[in-house]
Amino acid sequence: MDKIVSEIWNMAQGKSAPSGPSEMDELKKRVADIAFTSYGALKAEPVKIMKKSLLPSSGKKNATVFFTRDRASVEVATMINGTTTRYLDFNDTYLSKEALHPSDNIPPLIAMAESEELDGKKVLDAARVSYETVCALSDAVSIRDRGWDHVTYISISSGAGLAHLLDLSEERFAHTINLALNNNISMRQTRAGELSMWKGATAANACRNSVFAANLAQEGFTGPAPIFEGEMGFIKQVSGNLNMDFSKSRILKTMIKNYPVEYHAMSAAEVASNLRKKMKGKIRKVEVETFTVAHTIIIKDPEKLRPKTRETADHSMPYIIALTLVKGDPTPQSYENDLLMDKEILSVIDKMKFKITDRFDKMYPEFLPVKIKVETDEGVFEEEMDAPKGHNKKPYTWDDLKKKGTRVMSEDSSSSIIEFARSFENRSMKEFMEVLRNVKA
Repeated sequence: MDKIVSEIWNMAQGKSAPSGPSEMDELKKRVADIAFTSYGALKAEPVKIMKKSLLPSSGKKNATVFFTRDRASVEVATMINGTTTRYLDFNDTYLSKEALHPSDNIPPLIAMAESEELDGKKVLDAARVSYETVCALSDAVSIRDRGWDHVTYISISSGAGLAHLLDLSEERFAHTINLALNNNISMRQTRAGELSMWKGATAANACRNSVFAANLAQEGFTGPAPIFEGEMGFIKQVSGNLNMDFSKSRILKTMIKNYPVEYHAMSAAEVASNLRKKMKGKIRKVEVETFTVAHTIIIKDPEKLRPKTRETADHSMPYIIALTLVKGDPTPQSYENDLLMDKEILSVIDKMKFKITDRFDKMYPEFLPVKIKVETDEGVFEEEMDAPKGHNKKPYTWDDLKKKGTRVMSEDSSSSIIEFARSFENRSMKEFMEVLRNVKA
């Protein structure tokens, strides 16, 4: 068997870095978090388009579309639920050589578990496998600089989690990954220049393909192997040298988002929020110190100075800082067309200067540093931050998560989801869907 696939299998079987109660508690928080982020995206145009184009749907295995009574094939349910989870750029993050969103792996696990009548305990254990896999890949090598999107790693981790959920044999576990990965190498063009609707859907598509792969592998279908180490495999074609390390758990290093912004802008949004509360006068100049990765992903492209789409705006540090200084904290409604064209916001963007510092480069990815100095006609106001709220240095509590939920739904609904998630290991997916159906705005 391929060495890397074998290492993933061994980790999944608990032969390395088993997770404890604290890790499981964090995974339960992620279940609640994806419910909140999904609900906030229900009226987004891409979600409407997706439902119109993909529903009605049925298959051999079926699952529920979040917050509805609609049933669809597990693949289609995964695609829609995964898109709502991801679309607001509000679900969790892991920072390393590759930055990505581990909870992208959860919607397919819930859909498959519902179709197979498996309980929350099985989903959480499978989520552990997906999280440890994708975070280990993130630590191993960046494929971003080679032109490939981090969602390629989600193809691997979602396949591993689904195979574990279905309790497949070692051979069929391997073929799930082989099939999930071979035809699902995602190009980084998804996140270059002006961003499209696909930015918020590409991870869901990777997971949809992994569901397809798991269903085939479960019945004995084989895939190209060795998928990583082969003559034309992943290492030679995509990643270059790749060494996985499963000697430690990484779940506690994942981070819940406090604002719906690309994570490298999270500290900047919080600092801008703090500055807005204390600064006086008309803004004359804004100076921002940052690090190379943030500059590469969410600053350098000219489209980031005049974002024309929601997808570009929530990946634009200039826009996020200006919006926060002028209007207040970012919300899911902060990327509407009227704000993208707001003259006051755009004028502040034009007054910004960005500087990459060696000190901040050395701090990343362990920290998420930023320094913002705002000069107004009444003085100079500045603040520096190394880790925002929700970062693994300042982790979210259950109370924090409940408050996040109330930003997109009623307090009673937020409380009911929190209560359910805290006992998720003892609950069924049918019960979970009933809780979601009862959510109120």
